[in-house]
Amino acid sequence: LLFPVSNLCGKCRPTDTDLLQPSLNFLYWSLHQTTPCSQQRAVTVLLSNVALLELLQKVLECTWLRSPPSEPAYLSSEDALLCSGWLLVASLLLYQHRYNTEVHQTLSLDLTEVLNAVIFRKKQPILLLVSIMQFLKALLRQNFSSSLLVIAGQNTALQGATQPQPSSLQDAALHPLAVQQVFPLVVSLQNLLVHKDLLLSQAVVACLETLVEYLYVKNQDVALHVASQPWHRFLLFTLLNGGQKSFLQPEVLRLMTLFLKYQSSNIISQKEISQILQEASEANLAELPEATSRALHLFLCQV
Repeated sequence: LLFPVSNLCGKCRPTDTDLLQPSLNFLYWSLHQTTPCSQQRAVTVLLSNVALLELLQKVLECTWLRSPPSEPAYLSSEDALLCSGWLLVASLLLYQHRYNTEVHQTLSLDLTEVLNAVIFRKKQPILLLVSIMQFLKALLRQNFSSSLLVIAGQNTALQGATQPQPSSLQDAALHPLAVQQVFPLVVSLQNLLVHKDLLLSQAVVACLETLVEYLYVKNQDVALHVASQPWHRFLLFTLLNGGQKSFLQPEVLRLMTLFLKYQSSNIISQKEISQILQEASEANLAELPEATSRALHLFLCQV
């Protein structure tokens, strides 16, 4: 079925939402709900379809042209198609890298546009934000280096500079990211966590984890500075403003693990660590949701 469905997508226009929406969803699930052997074959089929990749390029570009709805939570059929497009491309990035699959047509995206979609948001529905963050996470994991994707809009801070300044040297280390992009992105991710939407929180924390990991590899000083921002502590207090056992929320545990990993002692203290251990000792571990159990396991390993 991959052949006719992918060929059908290649013959469509981005405005053919009624046909493209289920088709792209089918391609997405074909990649994820299959055996590793079949998964590799599926990736090969999709990446060899030039018309499909050209269509995906057009779909993603529609993100910058969309008209914000009156209600941010409203998901139109056009926005739903964008979600499918971003998720499919994120998956193709991941599996192309995993299997080193030959690419017959590259995609081109402006990094500044992608970052601005998260930073400024413009009444974007939660699902669209989550989809774009999944794509951004895939980019960060691959150090912005993929044979499937050409990154445009890379920072030019060093061009024409005879005496590189400290900020320029940091930009060079973080390339293609720039320091002036990193901090607005972190602040935006923090603000999104305050919404306390489960799906959004999972995506935001995963994106934040990957971002700090990328920064740490590129420039440890910048990564540690980001991880130790005082606003993180206020964010934790905001997230913990809930019912009992609030320390055992998956996103809280993962944030605590992140701060422990990068030694942000001004964010998480021995007191918070003790409180988490106390709550865990009193909880019925067998009844904890899978996401909580996994996050608690990672936290204890980090401790």
